[in-house]
Amino acid sequence: MTTLSRIQNKEARIAILGLGYVGLPLALNFNRNGYHVIGLDVDARKVDAINEGRSYIEHIPAAEIGEMKVKGLLQASTDFSRATEVDALIICVPTPLDNHHEPDLSYVINTVESVLPYLKAGQVLSLESTTYPGTTAEELQPRVEGRGFIIGKDFYLLFSPEREDPGNKDFPSHKIPKIVGGTTAACLEVGQALYEAAFETVVPVSSTQVAEFAKLLENIYRSVNIGLVNELKIVADKMGIDIWEVVNAAATKPFGFKAFYPGPGIGGHCIPVDPFYLTWKAKEYGIHTRFIELAGEINESMPLYVVRRVMMALNARRKAINGSRVLVMGLAYKADVDDERESPSFEILELLREYGAEADFHDPHVPVIRPVRKHPYWRGRKSVEWTQENVAAYDCVIISTWHKAFNKDELLDWADCIVDTRNALAGCSSKAGQVAKA
Repeated sequence: MTTLSRIQNKEARIAILGLGYVGLPLALNFNRNGYHVIGLDVDARKVDAINEGRSYIEHIPAAEIGEMKVKGLLQASTDFSRATEVDALIICVPTPLDNHHEPDLSYVINTVESVLPYLKAGQVLSLESTTYPGTTAEELQPRVEGRGFIIGKDFYLLFSPEREDPGNKDFPSHKIPKIVGGTTAACLEVGQALYEAAFETVVPVSSTQVAEFAKLLENIYRSVNIGLVNELKIVADKMGIDIWEVVNAAATKPFGFKAFYPGPGIGGHCIPVDPFYLTWKAKEYGIHTRFIELAGEINESMPLYVVRRVMMALNARRKAINGSRVLVMGLAYKADVDDERESPSFEILELLREYGAEADFHDPHVPVIRPVRKHPYWRGRKSVEWTQENVAAYDCVIISTWHKAFNKDELLDWADCIVDTRNALAGCSSKAGQVAKA
Protein backbone atom coordinates (compact mmCIF):
# COMPACT_ATOMS: atom_id res chain seq x y z
CA MET A 1 0.00 0.00 0.00
CA THR A 2 1.37 3.42 -0.94
CA THR A 3 1.92 6.28 1.49
CA LEU A 4 -0.81 8.26 -0.25
CA SER A 5 -3.37 5.49 0.14
CA ARG A 6 -2.42 4.95 3.80
CA ILE A 7 -3.08 8.63 4.46
CA GLN A 8 -6.36 8.59 2.55
CA ASN A 9 -7.52 5.42 4.37
CA LYS A 10 -6.60 6.87 7.79
CA GLU A 11 -4.09 4.08 8.32
CA ALA A 12 -1.11 6.43 8.39
CA ARG A 13 0.62 7.10 11.70
CA ILE A 14 2.07 10.55 12.26
CA ALA A 15 4.90 11.86 14.43
CA ILE A 16 4.89 15.47 15.61
CA LEU A 17 8.39 16.62 16.52
CA GLY A 18 8.05 19.42 19.04
CA LEU A 19 5.03 19.62 21.34
CA GLY A 20 4.70 23.35 21.99
CA TYR A 21 2.08 25.92 20.94
CA VAL A 22 2.17 24.62 17.36
CA GLY A 23 2.89 20.90 17.74
CA LEU A 24 0.30 19.97 20.35
CA PRO A 25 -2.70 21.60 18.59
CA LEU A 26 -1.55 19.99 15.33
CA ALA A 27 -1.43 16.57 16.96
CA LEU A 28 -4.98 17.01 18.25
CA ASN A 29 -6.18 18.12 14.81
CA PHE A 30 -5.04 14.78 13.38
CA ASN A 31 -6.46 12.90 16.38
CA ARG A 32 -9.91 14.42 15.87
CA ASN A 33 -9.95 12.93 12.40
CA GLY A 34 -8.98 9.46 13.59
CA TYR A 35 -5.20 9.48 13.01
CA HIS A 36 -2.70 7.98 15.45
CA VAL A 37 -0.05 10.47 16.57
CA ILE A 38 3.22 10.03 18.44
CA GLY A 39 4.50 13.29 19.91
CA LEU A 40 8.29 13.46 20.18
CA ASP A 41 9.98 16.07 22.33
CA VAL A 42 13.21 16.46 24.28
CA ASP A 43 11.25 18.02 27.16
CA ALA A 44 10.27 15.12 29.40
CA ARG A 45 7.82 17.33 31.30
CA LYS A 46 5.67 17.80 28.20
CA VAL A 47 5.88 14.11 27.35
CA ASP A 48 4.85 13.11 30.87
CA ALA A 49 1.97 15.59 30.85
CA ILE A 50 0.52 14.19 27.62
CA ASN A 51 0.91 10.58 28.74
CA GLU A 52 -0.85 11.47 32.00
CA GLY A 53 -3.65 13.34 30.21
CA ARG A 54 -2.60 16.78 31.44
CA SER A 55 -2.34 20.04 29.51
CA TYR A 56 0.50 22.55 29.83
CA ILE A 57 -1.06 25.08 27.44
CA GLU A 58 -3.89 27.12 28.90
CA HIS A 59 -6.26 27.18 25.90
CA ILE A 60 -5.95 23.43 25.27
CA PRO A 61 -8.22 21.48 27.65
CA ALA A 62 -6.74 18.53 29.49
CA ALA A 63 -9.99 16.65 28.84
CA GLU A 64 -9.27 16.52 25.11
CA ILE A 65 -5.74 15.23 25.65
CA GLY A 66 -7.10 12.63 28.04
CA GLU A 67 -9.81 11.61 25.59
CA MET A 68 -7.34 11.08 22.74
CA LYS A 69 -5.04 9.16 25.06
CA VAL A 70 -7.88 6.84 26.16
CA LYS A 71 -8.82 6.24 22.52
CA GLY A 72 -5.23 5.23 21.86
CA LEU A 73 -4.76 8.00 19.30
CA LEU A 74 -2.20 10.10 21.18
CA GLN A 75 1.01 9.20 22.95
CA ALA A 76 4.30 10.99 23.57
CA SER A 77 7.93 10.01 23.96
CA THR A 78 11.44 11.38 24.24
CA ASP A 79 12.70 8.43 22.17
CA PHE A 80 13.25 9.72 18.63
CA SER A 81 13.98 6.21 17.34
CA ARG A 82 10.20 5.78 17.30
CA ALA A 83 10.31 7.69 14.02
CA THR A 84 10.55 4.24 12.44
CA GLU A 85 6.92 3.56 13.49
CA VAL A 86 5.30 6.34 11.46
CA ASP A 87 4.44 7.29 7.91
CA ALA A 88 4.83 11.06 8.31
CA LEU A 89 7.05 13.25 10.45
CA ILE A 90 6.19 16.92 11.02
CA ILE A 91 8.76 19.27 12.58
CA CYS A 92 7.34 22.01 14.83
CA VAL A 93 10.35 23.36 16.74
CA PRO A 94 11.44 26.96 17.48
CA THR A 95 13.45 29.01 14.99
CA PRO A 96 14.68 31.95 17.11
CA LEU A 97 17.20 34.66 16.33
CA ASP A 98 20.67 34.71 17.83
CA ASN A 99 22.17 37.74 19.57
CA HIS A 100 23.04 39.27 16.18
CA HIS A 101 19.51 39.03 14.75
CA GLU A 102 20.57 36.12 12.55
CA PRO A 103 18.63 32.85 12.12
CA ASP A 104 19.26 30.11 14.65
CA LEU A 105 18.33 26.84 12.95
CA SER A 106 19.92 24.68 15.64
CA TYR A 107 16.56 23.32 16.83
CA VAL A 108 15.57 22.31 13.30
CA ILE A 109 18.96 20.80 12.44
CA ASN A 110 19.24 18.93 15.74
CA THR A 111 15.73 17.54 15.30
CA VAL A 112 16.44 16.36 11.75
CA GLU A 113 19.72 14.79 12.84
CA SER A 114 17.91 13.00 15.70
CA VAL A 115 15.50 11.22 13.36
CA LEU A 116 17.78 10.87 10.33
CA PRO A 117 19.08 7.37 11.25
CA TYR A 118 15.50 6.12 11.59
CA LEU A 119 14.01 7.41 8.33
CA LYS A 120 12.69 4.79 5.95
CA ALA A 121 11.42 4.62 2.39
CA GLY A 122 7.93 5.92 1.79
CA GLN A 123 7.90 8.42 4.65
CA VAL A 124 6.89 12.07 4.52
CA LEU A 125 8.97 14.76 6.22
CA SER A 126 7.39 18.20 6.62
CA LEU A 127 8.93 21.30 8.17
CA GLU A 128 6.50 23.78 9.77
CA SER A 129 8.99 25.97 11.63
CA THR A 130 9.16 29.47 10.11
CA THR A 131 12.41 30.04 8.28
CA TYR A 132 14.05 31.73 5.30
CA PRO A 133 13.28 30.68 1.70
CA GLY A 134 15.52 27.79 0.72
CA THR A 135 15.85 26.12 4.11
CA THR A 136 13.99 22.95 3.13
CA ALA A 137 16.01 22.58 -0.07
CA GLU A 138 19.35 23.61 1.40
CA GLU A 139 19.27 22.03 4.85
CA LEU A 140 16.77 19.16 4.85
CA GLN A 141 16.95 17.80 1.31
CA PRO A 142 20.72 17.06 1.31
CA ARG A 143 20.44 15.26 4.63
CA VAL A 144 17.57 13.08 3.44
CA GLU A 145 19.28 12.36 0.13
CA GLY A 146 22.43 11.49 2.07
CA ARG A 147 20.53 8.48 3.39
CA GLY A 148 20.11 7.26 -0.16
CA PHE A 149 16.49 8.30 -0.69
CA ILE A 150 15.22 9.82 -3.93
CA ILE A 151 12.95 12.76 -3.13
CA GLY A 152 9.60 12.38 -4.85
CA LYS A 153 10.05 8.65 -5.53
CA ASP A 154 10.71 6.86 -2.27
CA PHE A 155 10.61 9.84 0.13
CA TYR A 156 8.44 12.99 0.30
CA LEU A 157 9.71 16.36 1.50
CA LEU A 158 7.47 19.36 2.30
CA PHE A 159 7.31 22.80 3.83
CA SER A 160 4.01 23.86 5.38
CA PRO A 161 4.21 26.98 7.57
CA GLU A 162 2.37 27.01 10.87
CA ARG A 163 -0.36 29.60 11.29
CA GLU A 164 -1.29 28.92 14.89
CA ASP A 165 -2.83 31.86 16.79
CA PRO A 166 -3.07 30.80 20.46
CA GLY A 167 -6.38 31.62 22.07
CA ASN A 168 -8.10 32.85 18.89
CA LYS A 169 -11.60 31.40 19.20
CA ASP A 170 -12.67 32.78 15.82
CA PHE A 171 -9.91 30.91 14.02
CA PRO A 172 -9.03 27.58 15.66
CA SER A 173 -6.06 26.03 13.91
CA HIS A 174 -8.01 23.50 11.84
CA LYS A 175 -10.05 26.32 10.25
CA ILE A 176 -7.01 28.35 9.19
CA PRO A 177 -6.13 27.59 5.53
CA LYS A 178 -2.95 25.50 5.38
CA ILE A 179 -0.27 26.34 2.82
CA VAL A 180 1.83 23.41 1.62
CA GLY A 181 4.72 23.30 -0.81
CA GLY A 182 6.43 20.13 -2.04
CA THR A 183 9.94 19.52 -3.32
CA THR A 184 8.41 17.70 -6.31
CA ALA A 185 4.91 17.28 -7.74
CA ALA A 186 4.68 13.85 -6.09
CA CYS A 187 5.69 15.38 -2.75
CA LEU A 188 2.97 18.00 -3.11
CA GLU A 189 0.31 15.39 -3.89
CA VAL A 190 1.16 13.42 -0.75
CA GLY A 191 1.54 16.57 1.32
CA GLN A 192 -1.83 17.91 0.26
CA ALA A 193 -3.49 14.63 1.29
CA LEU A 194 -1.64 14.67 4.61
CA TYR A 195 -2.81 18.14 5.59
CA GLU A 196 -6.34 17.64 4.25
CA ALA A 197 -6.60 15.05 7.01
CA ALA A 198 -6.31 17.81 9.63
CA PHE A 199 -7.38 21.10 8.02
CA GLU A 200 -10.57 22.26 6.33
CA THR A 201 -8.69 24.09 3.57
CA VAL A 202 -5.30 23.29 2.06
CA VAL A 203 -3.57 25.77 -0.27
CA PRO A 204 -1.00 24.07 -2.51
CA VAL A 205 1.86 26.17 -3.88
CA SER A 206 4.48 25.37 -6.50
CA SER A 207 7.52 24.91 -4.25
CA THR A 208 8.81 24.81 -0.70
CA GLN A 209 10.46 28.19 -1.33
CA VAL A 210 7.11 29.83 -2.14
CA ALA A 211 5.60 28.38 1.05
CA GLU A 212 8.57 29.60 3.10
CA PHE A 213 8.38 33.09 1.60
CA ALA A 214 4.59 33.32 2.05
CA LYS A 215 4.90 32.79 5.79
CA LEU A 216 7.49 35.55 6.06
CA LEU A 217 5.36 37.94 4.00
CA GLU A 218 2.41 37.44 6.37
CA ASN A 219 4.44 38.48 9.39
CA ILE A 220 6.50 41.17 7.66
CA TYR A 221 3.22 42.79 6.60
CA ARG A 222 2.12 42.93 10.22
CA SER A 223 5.51 44.03 11.55
CA VAL A 224 5.81 46.92 9.10
CA ASN A 225 2.28 48.16 9.73
CA ILE A 226 2.65 47.89 13.52
CA GLY A 227 5.96 49.72 13.25
CA LEU A 228 4.27 52.46 11.23
CA VAL A 229 1.49 53.02 13.75
CA ASN A 230 3.95 52.85 16.66
CA GLU A 231 6.01 55.62 15.04
CA LEU A 232 2.88 57.67 14.39
CA LYS A 233 1.90 57.21 18.05
CA ILE A 234 5.04 59.05 19.11
CA VAL A 235 4.34 61.86 16.64
CA ALA A 236 0.71 62.11 17.77
CA ASP A 237 1.69 62.20 21.44
CA LYS A 238 4.02 65.13 20.76
CA MET A 239 1.15 66.92 19.03
CA GLY A 240 -1.27 66.21 21.86
CA ILE A 241 -3.40 63.99 19.61
CA ASP A 242 -4.87 60.64 20.66
CA ILE A 243 -3.53 58.10 18.13
CA TRP A 244 -6.24 55.61 19.10
CA GLU A 245 -8.95 58.05 18.08
CA VAL A 246 -7.06 58.71 14.85
CA VAL A 247 -6.85 55.01 13.96
CA ASN A 248 -10.50 54.41 14.81
CA ALA A 249 -11.51 57.35 12.63
CA ALA A 250 -9.39 56.14 9.70
CA ALA A 251 -10.82 52.63 10.10
CA THR A 252 -14.27 53.87 9.14
CA LYS A 253 -13.06 53.96 5.54
CA PRO A 254 -14.57 50.82 3.98
CA PHE A 255 -11.71 50.24 1.52
CA GLY A 256 -7.97 50.71 1.23
CA PHE A 257 -7.27 50.79 4.98
CA LYS A 258 -6.77 48.11 7.62
CA ALA A 259 -6.49 49.18 11.24
CA PHE A 260 -3.32 48.35 13.18
CA TYR A 261 -3.02 49.55 16.75
CA PRO A 262 0.05 50.73 18.68
CA GLY A 263 1.36 49.07 21.79
CA PRO A 264 4.40 48.57 24.04
CA GLY A 265 6.23 46.56 21.37
CA ILE A 266 5.59 43.29 19.60
CA GLY A 267 5.59 39.76 20.96
CA GLY A 268 4.95 36.15 20.15
CA HIS A 269 7.26 33.86 18.25
CA CYS A 270 6.37 35.22 14.79
CA ILE A 271 6.33 38.99 14.32
CA PRO A 272 9.45 39.94 16.33
CA VAL A 273 11.49 37.12 14.76
CA ASP A 274 10.34 36.03 11.32
CA PRO A 275 11.02 39.23 9.32
CA PHE A 276 14.72 39.03 10.15
CA TYR A 277 14.94 35.60 8.51
CA LEU A 278 14.26 37.27 5.17
CA THR A 279 16.56 40.19 6.01
CA TRP A 280 19.39 37.73 6.62
CA LYS A 281 18.73 35.71 3.46
CA ALA A 282 18.35 38.83 1.32
CA LYS A 283 21.93 39.84 2.14
CA GLU A 284 23.07 36.73 0.26
CA TYR A 285 21.62 38.41 -2.85
CA GLY A 286 23.08 41.83 -2.05
CA ILE A 287 19.74 43.32 -1.02
CA HIS A 288 19.18 45.58 1.99
CA THR A 289 15.61 45.18 3.27
CA ARG A 290 15.17 48.68 4.68
CA PHE A 291 11.43 48.51 5.43
CA ILE A 292 11.84 45.32 7.47
CA GLU A 293 14.81 46.62 9.45
CA LEU A 294 13.22 50.02 10.11
CA ALA A 295 10.01 48.41 11.37
CA GLY A 296 12.07 46.14 13.60
CA GLU A 297 14.00 49.07 15.04
CA ILE A 298 10.83 51.02 15.80
CA ASN A 299 9.01 48.08 17.37
CA GLU A 300 12.03 47.10 19.45
CA SER A 301 12.34 50.69 20.73
CA MET A 302 8.80 50.83 22.13
CA PRO A 303 9.56 49.34 25.58
CA LEU A 304 12.07 52.16 26.13
CA TYR A 305 9.43 54.68 25.06
CA VAL A 306 7.03 53.18 27.62
CA VAL A 307 9.60 53.39 30.41
CA ARG A 308 10.34 57.01 29.53
CA ARG A 309 6.62 57.74 29.82
CA VAL A 310 6.76 56.09 33.25
CA MET A 311 9.63 58.42 34.17
CA MET A 312 7.56 61.42 33.13
CA ALA A 313 4.52 60.21 35.09
CA LEU A 314 6.63 59.68 38.20
CA ASN A 315 8.40 62.99 37.70
CA ALA A 316 5.02 64.76 37.70
CA ARG A 317 4.61 63.34 41.22
CA ARG A 318 8.13 64.47 42.24
CA LYS A 319 9.38 60.88 42.25
CA ALA A 320 12.42 59.37 40.57
CA ILE A 321 12.23 56.05 38.80
CA ASN A 322 15.28 54.96 40.79
CA GLY A 323 13.84 53.46 43.95
CA SER A 324 10.22 53.53 42.78
CA ARG A 325 8.04 50.42 42.81
CA VAL A 326 6.47 49.63 39.43
CA LEU A 327 3.95 46.92 38.60
CA VAL A 328 3.60 45.62 35.03
CA MET A 329 0.12 44.31 34.24
CA GLY A 330 0.20 41.52 31.69
CA LEU A 331 3.28 39.43 30.99
CA ALA A 332 1.76 37.41 28.11
CA TYR A 333 2.41 38.95 24.71
CA LYS A 334 -1.29 39.27 23.91
CA ALA A 335 -4.63 39.23 25.69
CA ASP A 336 -6.16 36.19 27.36
CA VAL A 337 -3.39 33.65 26.71
CA ASP A 338 -0.53 32.20 28.73
CA ASP A 339 2.03 32.65 25.96
CA GLU A 340 4.84 34.96 27.04
CA ARG A 341 7.23 34.25 24.14
CA GLU A 342 9.09 37.41 23.05
CA SER A 343 6.71 39.53 25.12
CA PRO A 344 7.69 43.22 25.28
CA SER A 345 6.78 43.07 28.97
CA PHE A 346 10.11 41.35 29.58
CA GLU A 347 11.98 44.25 28.01
CA ILE A 348 9.97 46.70 30.10
CA LEU A 349 10.83 44.78 33.26
CA GLU A 350 14.52 44.69 32.27
CA LEU A 351 14.61 48.44 31.61
CA LEU A 352 12.83 49.26 34.85
CA ARG A 353 15.39 47.20 36.73
CA GLU A 354 18.23 48.86 34.80
CA TYR A 355 16.94 52.29 35.84
CA GLY A 356 16.82 51.29 39.49
CA ALA A 357 13.10 50.60 39.90
CA GLU A 358 11.74 47.68 41.89
CA ALA A 359 9.73 45.91 39.19
CA ASP A 360 7.09 43.19 39.51
CA PHE A 361 4.33 41.80 37.31
CA HIS A 362 0.76 40.63 37.64
CA ASP A 363 -0.76 38.18 35.17
CA PRO A 364 -3.46 35.62 36.03
CA HIS A 365 -2.50 33.63 32.93
CA VAL A 366 1.20 33.46 33.85
CA PRO A 367 1.41 32.66 37.58
CA VAL A 368 5.16 32.03 37.37
CA ILE A 369 7.74 32.85 34.71
CA ARG A 370 8.94 29.73 32.96
CA PRO A 371 12.52 29.31 31.69
CA VAL A 372 13.16 31.79 28.88
CA ARG A 373 16.26 32.13 26.73
CA LYS A 374 16.72 35.91 26.85
CA HIS A 375 15.70 36.86 30.38
CA PRO A 376 17.15 34.38 32.89
CA TYR A 377 16.94 36.90 35.76
CA TRP A 378 13.14 36.65 35.82
CA ARG A 379 12.96 32.86 35.73
CA GLY A 380 10.76 31.59 38.54
CA ARG A 381 9.41 35.05 39.46
CA LYS A 382 5.78 34.82 40.58
CA SER A 383 2.86 37.02 39.65
CA VAL A 384 1.98 39.51 42.39
CA GLU A 385 -1.37 38.81 44.02
CA TRP A 386 -4.07 41.26 42.94
CA THR A 387 -5.18 42.94 46.18
CA GLN A 388 -5.85 46.55 47.10
CA GLU A 389 -2.98 46.56 49.56
CA ASN A 390 -0.52 45.24 46.98
CA VAL A 391 -1.57 47.47 44.09
CA ALA A 392 -1.73 50.65 46.19
CA ALA A 393 1.86 50.03 47.33
CA TYR A 394 3.23 50.61 43.82
CA ASP A 395 4.27 54.06 42.65
CA CYS A 396 3.17 53.27 39.10
CA VAL A 397 1.22 50.55 37.29
CA ILE A 398 1.90 49.87 33.59
CA ILE A 399 -0.78 48.26 31.45
CA SER A 400 1.36 46.24 29.06
CA THR A 401 -1.22 43.61 28.07
CA TRP A 402 -4.90 43.90 28.95
CA HIS A 403 -6.65 40.63 29.84
CA LYS A 404 -10.41 40.28 30.19
CA ALA A 405 -9.77 39.05 33.74
CA PHE A 406 -8.45 42.47 34.77
CA ASN A 407 -10.77 44.80 36.67
CA LYS A 408 -10.75 48.42 35.48
CA ASP A 409 -12.70 49.77 38.44
CA GLU A 410 -10.34 48.21 40.97
CA LEU A 411 -7.29 49.42 39.07
CA LEU A 412 -8.56 52.99 38.93
CA ASP A 413 -9.60 52.88 42.57
CA TRP A 414 -6.36 51.36 43.88
CA ALA A 415 -3.58 52.83 41.70
CA ASP A 416 -2.56 56.48 41.85
CA CYS A 417 -0.39 56.47 38.73
CA ILE A 418 -1.18 54.37 35.62
CA VAL A 419 0.62 54.23 32.27
CA ASP A 420 -1.71 52.71 29.68
CA THR A 421 -0.04 51.26 26.55
CA ARG A 422 -3.19 49.55 25.22
CA ASN A 423 -5.86 52.27 25.48
CA ALA A 424 -7.55 49.90 27.92
CA LEU A 425 -8.96 52.68 30.09
CA ALA A 426 -10.45 54.73 27.26
CA GLY A 427 -13.81 56.17 28.31
CA CYS A 428 -13.27 55.38 32.00
CA SER A 429 -13.56 58.08 34.65
CA SER A 430 -10.22 58.80 36.26
CA LYS A 431 -8.68 61.42 38.50
CA ALA A 432 -6.81 64.30 36.90
CA GLY A 433 -3.34 63.16 35.90
CA GLN A 434 -3.95 59.59 37.04
CA VAL A 435 -3.65 57.93 33.61
CA ALA A 436 -0.96 58.59 31.02
CA LYS A 437 -0.94 56.91 27.63
CA ALA A 438 2.17 55.39 26.13
